Amino acid sequence: QVQLVESGGGLVQAGGSLRLSCAASERTFSRNAMGWFRQAPGKEREFVAGINSSGWNTRYADSVKGRFTISRDNAKNTVYLQMNSLKPEDTAVYYCAGRWGGVLVTSTGGMDFWGKGTQVTVSS
Repeated sequence: QVQLVESGGGLVQAGGSLRLSCAASERTFSRNAMGWFRQAPGKEREFVAGINSSGWNTRYADSVKGRFTISRDNAKNTVYLQMNSLKPEDTAVYYCAGRWGGVLVTSTGGMDFWGKGTQVTVSS
């Protein structure tokens, strides 16, 4: 069973930055598309950013475009989310997710395995 472990969450002031990491136990990590999703209290889980298996194709939610950057290091079985210019509305639990196969998808239903999440809180 694939295990994803997120780290890097925390409390930051508006305008600040955080870098989330997601380490995968899957030895075929380099073949999987990966994504970051988030869920704020009382809201549904939503897509934030995605990256295909090789890393050349990325997509972002409109709300984070230009502020967040997703990347991956297949040698380290790790995917990252660099978050800059954070806003209070970015406050949520952030989840790393993976999909068997390299095609990037943006729907929660399209992901095959999930991490447990890491809390990001942005104060105003």
